[in-house]
Amino acid sequence: MHPEPRDDLRSASFIDLDTTTLYGILRLRSEVFVVEQECVYPDLDGRDNEPGTRHVWFERDGEIRAYLRILHDGEGMRIGRVVTAPKARGLGLAGRLVEEALTIIGKRPSVLDAQAYLAEFYAKFGYQPTGPEFIEDGIPHIPMSRPAD
Repeated sequence: MHPEPRDDLRSASFIDLDTTTLYGILRLRSEVFVVEQECVYPDLDGRDNEPGTRHVWFERDGEIRAYLRILHDGEGMRIGRVVTAPKARGLGLAGRLVEEALTIIGKRPSVLDAQAYLAEFYAKFGYQPTGPEFIEDGIPHIPMSRPAD
């Protein structure tokens, strides 16, 4: 009997990402945000390598299965680029990533721009809408924030 494969949680700054991992992260973001969601936008926005940015992901056998990044954003932090590979959806990986992000963020306030259909998902983690729905890259989003603990 073989043990059940598991997803390993990882976290690193940009400088600590090896090229294979970085390629896997960028490939997943491109496959979902650009191809699946049909959004032509500059995913490589210059923020991945900012000082203080944390990359958090799950991988299994070298494959990136879910990912998010945490950015310094003024007085607080910003969670963004939350993505799960199609074959890994429904396993709770995104929720576990958000929990890990909140651990990394600690007592600081944080914000995110949720795709509108995911606002209730983020509300489970204490995020509340802070403004009206807006369209970004053809997709409805809602700005949300979570106060400092």
